[in-house]
This record gives sequence, structure tokens and C-alpha cells, in this order.
Amino acid sequence: MEKLFYSISEVSEILGISVSKVRFWANTFSKKIKPTRTAKGNRQFTKEDIETLRNIKFLVEERGLTLDGVERELRSGDSTADKTVKALETLKTIRGQLMEIKASL
Repeated sequence: MEKLFYSISEVSEILGISVSKVRFWANTFSKKIKPTRTAKGNRQFTKEDIETLRNIKFLVEERGLTLDGVERELRSGDSTADKTVKALETLKTIRGQLMEIKASL
């Protein structure tokens, strides 16, 4: 069963980035990433927020864009980055499955 909300530490672990970077990107791209807050004030991210953060990570780390460049890319609505990120995630999953099969032989 999938969760509706993820804590900032869970998002950090899923994406392989620091909690401070998740917080920074969430604040920087607040028009696209809108985490809800618990009664204690902790951020709770949706699956869509995580996908947006994953796209930001790809644009910054893989394509070498600045934060302004990422903002323009997100504003343009170009789904090329989104498709690329999804394809890479699928390939990583397949690779993991193949490694498991290889280990069991």
C-alpha cells in the first residue's frame, strides 16, 4: 500500500540527497512543491512533490542547470526531463532485478 504523505527524511532517503537540500529546494520552488504541515509543523510531501524534486535533482545534477535554469525549465512545462527521469528510474529497477537474478544463479 502506498503512502499519501512522506516525511522530509523519507524524501531525503528516496532521492539520495540531504534533508537540508530537500528543505532548500522546497523553499526555492515553493510554487511547484507545496508540502503540507503536521500539527508540529513538520513537512509532509506528496508523491507529486517527490516527482518534482526528482526532476529538480536531474536538472541540477545531470544536466548541470542553475536554479534559475531549473525554474525556467519547470515553468515551460517541458516534460522531457520528466520522461527522462522516469526512464532512468525504470532502468535502475530493471538493473536491480537483473542483479538479483544473477545472484540467485
